Amino acid sequence: MGAKAQLSSRLTRLSPSQLAQRKPVPRQTEMGRRRRPIAMLALALGGFGIGTTEFVSMGLLNIIADDFGISEAQAGHIVTSYALGVVVGAPLITTLTGRVPRRRLIIILMAAFVIGNAMSVIAQGYGMLLVARFIAGLPHGAYFAVANLIAASMADPGKRGQAIARISLGLATATVIGVPVAQWIGQQLGWNSAYALVAVIGLLSFAGLWHSMPHMTLMPMTRPSTEIGALVNPQVLLSLAAGAIGFGGMFCVYTYISWTMTERAGFPENLMWFVLMVYGIGMVVGNWIGGRFADINVDGAVVGSLVTMVVMLVLFFFGSTVAPLAILLFGLLSVGGGVLTVNMQTRFMDVAGEAQNLAAAMNQSAFNIANAAGAAVGGAVIDAGFNYSYPALAGAALAVGGLVVFVPTMLLRRRHVDRAASSPVMS
Repeated sequence: MGAKAQLSSRLTRLSPSQLAQRKPVPRQTEMGRRRRPIAMLALALGGFGIGTTEFVSMGLLNIIADDFGISEAQAGHIVTSYALGVVVGAPLITTLTGRVPRRRLIIILMAAFVIGNAMSVIAQGYGMLLVARFIAGLPHGAYFAVANLIAASMADPGKRGQAIARISLGLATATVIGVPVAQWIGQQLGWNSAYALVAVIGLLSFAGLWHSMPHMTLMPMTRPSTEIGALVNPQVLLSLAAGAIGFGGMFCVYTYISWTMTERAGFPENLMWFVLMVYGIGMVVGNWIGGRFADINVDGAVVGSLVTMVVMLVLFFFGSTVAPLAILLFGLLSVGGGVLTVNMQTRFMDVAGEAQNLAAAMNQSAFNIANAAGAAVGGAVIDAGFNYSYPALAGAALAVGGLVVFVPTMLLRRRHVDRAASSPVMS
């Protein structure tokens, strides 16, 4: 019997579990050139699903409000509930799972994401939906934290910012494709069908991660005590504050964009998907630009993005009654948001020292504190009797607040770096 026939005979006698053992998951240092882009695509697909579920709620709030018979401000709490899940889950999960292998953790987080969105599909009441959205938000921040660190670990030298931007591209692309499609499906088949689409996307990401993600042997394990060190790092805390306040300006407008466009600009409700798509294109462009800036000057990019957001928000206040102009300004606002997302993520990783996992999650915490705060501030403005243009002015004030916090933070770090560089080296 020839060697090939002998091998075939042996394989037929092996059970499926024994066959699986013949193809072990490779280590990070052993993964082939074809496996890396598949793993990165699976990570980005998870970000695509998360971005879709996070943003689509905002475009469906009016439908959800009508279905449950609640006010606009109460509907905004659905967005807030998801954001609070992110804020709680991001630091808690990343702190307690520092010793869990990264491959295993990223797969578990995506499974939890699928479960949370499946619960949103079957929610029968307002209270149950609030709970489901909170649960869906819990793995959000930890997923992006781990995914970005995996991407940075896989990146070629000098390309870390661009690798992180590829993961963020999943989130940005969601605003171009995922959110408009889910919004359309939600309008045609009911709001819960949008969450069903998200659950399916999550399952596809789960399958891709299971198949392609290697053992991340170059990523060191950490202890909770090490991760908690980020919470006493002034640069981490001040960056968190700057991001949470500055990002909030964008969500003052985004949360209530459906009402602004339909009631102030007279834009047809059935074309809201186009408004969200323009916003998404701006996010993709900002993400691409931000990835390049992150490899050149992170702090300068953060300042530039916040200034851009201030200008666009003020202009949106004046132009929100003219539909084409409002859509254009909304898209330009998202460019600033895309640049800010990537560069704040990179900055957290730069200033965190050994507490990389928790610091990477801090960007998601900042983003979703901003989400909750922006929705709350915008809702308060509307409840006070102002029309739907006025949340943009409140948003501009928040973006200015982000600059007020960040600029001294940036200068303080620069002074510290310069002082360390000029200090004599002890022999």
